Amino acid sequence: MSEEIQFHQQSGLGVISLNRPDVLNALSLEMCLELDQKLSEWESDDSIQAVIIRGEGGKAFCAGGDVRTIVEQGFENNQMADEFFATEYKMNARIHHFKKPYIALLDGIVMGGGVGVSIHGSHRIVTEKTLFAMPESAIGLIPDVGGSYFLPRLPGSLGKYLGLTGARLKGSDVLYAGIGTAYMSSEKLEEFVATLMQEDISSDEDVDQIIARFAEDPGEAPIDEFRDLIDAAFSETTMEDILDHLSDIDHDWARETGAVLNKMSPISLKVIVEQLNRGAKLEFDDCMIMEYRIVAAISSYDSDFYEGVRAVLIDKDHNPNWVPPTLSEVSHAMVMAHFDVPKSGDLEL
Repeated sequence: MSEEIQFHQQSGLGVISLNRPDVLNALSLEMCLELDQKLSEWESDDSIQAVIIRGEGGKAFCAGGDVRTIVEQGFENNQMADEFFATEYKMNARIHHFKKPYIALLDGIVMGGGVGVSIHGSHRIVTEKTLFAMPESAIGLIPDVGGSYFLPRLPGSLGKYLGLTGARLKGSDVLYAGIGTAYMSSEKLEEFVATLMQEDISSDEDVDQIIARFAEDPGEAPIDEFRDLIDAAFSETTMEDILDHLSDIDHDWARETGAVLNKMSPISLKVIVEQLNRGAKLEFDDCMIMEYRIVAAISSYDSDFYEGVRAVLIDKDHNPNWVPPTLSEVSHAMVMAHFDVPKSGDLEL
């Protein structure tokens, strides 16, 4: 068993600790494999009443998947990309279908792959340290790990806004958006976990009752100030229409949001719009199959994904050379090619 992810059982609680604090608990292939296998065991183990997952190190729950390692393999015959994404998505699906309470402590940074190991469970505890984002458009990828399922199901147009811009949300906003299910102070988490271990938690309702003892009001959500603007602009169904709508709004928020979008990978933005429009109408497993098609395509050629990871995570010059460089040069055919069945076949769940 890897030291990167640790499992132990206390009373009726199965505890998962993500233990790569030096890289903000980013998920490796081995971590995804071990988590999937352990959840399979615990689901059929009557001695396990519920599962809790947390990040070690004090800074992050989980900052994402280890995409840097994938990119360093190059795009030619990148079998590691296929294996990593297939393994991660199967694990995400297992969490979505997990029949027991699954409690994620989102105490710190929660991005990308960290969202995938938390949001599909029954309970997501938010604190004042929570920092949530799906920042994939900045590296030429898509908001995956089930993003095509949960983002379109957030209130109004919040999901499309978050998936396209990579906007960062803090605790009160995370709860407001429905990404978190409860808020409590970080200092209360240890007592909360101890209480879970002491009491019967054989159902979601049992967990809810314990959470209610510790839950607090995080106060107003700053994002609510811009909610009407978000819903109006991001209800559009094409990337061009979203940007046109933003340009028609005489507000600093709209100008700043437009500027953010204009820095993102143009082809990723168009693929994401198509992904989320489709995901709104699909069941969870079908969303994961679609996402695997997209990432298999992205990793199979010299795509913006390789350039984006280079610019943001490897060289850190934050000056990617996107190809094509503008939205107008991204054709419908280019977008649709990302939704074809991979040569290796569809993801099997």
